Amino acid sequence: MSAELPDLYRSLGAAVDDQELAPPALVRRRADRQARVRVVGTALAVAVLLGGVAVGGRLVLAADGTTPLPPPADTPGPVPTTSTPTPSTSPSASPPSSPRGTPSGTPPAATTGAATPRPPTSIPDRAFFVLASANRTGLESRIEGPPLPALCAARYPSESAVVQRRGRYLAYKQSGTPQGYVPAGSYRHTITIYRTGRADDALRELRKAVRACPEQELPDDGARTWRQRLLDPGRYGDESVLFEMRAAYPEGRGEPGTDEVRLVRVVRIGDVVTVLWEQGWENTSAERAQVDADSRRAVAAIEDWLD
Repeated sequence: MSAELPDLYRSLGAAVDDQELAPPALVRRRADRQARVRVVGTALAVAVLLGGVAVGGRLVLAADGTTPLPPPADTPGPVPTTSTPTPSTSPSASPPSSPRGTPSGTPPAATTGAATPRPPTSIPDRAFFVLASANRTGLESRIEGPPLPALCAARYPSESAVVQRRGRYLAYKQSGTPQGYVPAGSYRHTITIYRTGRADDALRELRKAVRACPEQELPDDGARTWRQRLLDPGRYGDESVLFEMRAAYPEGRGEPGTDEVRLVRVVRIGDVVTVLWEQGWENTSAERAQVDADSRRAVAAIEDWLD
């Protein structure tokens, strides 16, 4: 410090009477602090000026249609008003599965069912069954006429639904019957092709006719009363009907107190219906076991024909 500064303090002290002045060291510290404050203020002013220039430049670029620059790293961005959904990481979140057996996104191939076979229009000879060798008599012939017995006033089935019908008559014998003995019974066997969807109508009409005719007198059979009833048909073809006709033997025929029994089985295979009407032989009665066995043969012959 120069010698003039103490002298100046002394002269100032005399001028301000008895007031005590701050020592020179304290004055110098205050001067240094004021100088630092001026430097910091100048730096802040320069920073504010540079920031204003940068922001102004971005606003000018945005007004010209140019994509604005991102804000400075130390400038907080705007607070978002909506949240952006994030993909779920839950195990249950999985893409939709594709149809079984096809790649994802590939439509399944169109399924094609088997072509529906066309119904037959004619009946060949091979559609008729052949008796077992032990039951053959060699008595067989073609016949015409109704395939079923009359049942009161019923008219069945509708002939307008028939495409073709063929019939035959054949006699059979019991197994083990010696040569030269009379047959044990006979069949009126018919096969009918119905129009598509009408064969089941024929069986339905037949069941209704049997139920509606529990008994009747046949005009060509004297005064005998025949009783009709449905029986358990068993499993034959697509569906079947079995009914019996029962009447007392005429005087002097058959065992006293016994009935003569006729059995009629009707089987549908698709649009084809086969009928076995057991008619006996000289007042013999039908046996269920024989009719069942021949019914199976009749169904098998038609299935072989239709395959």
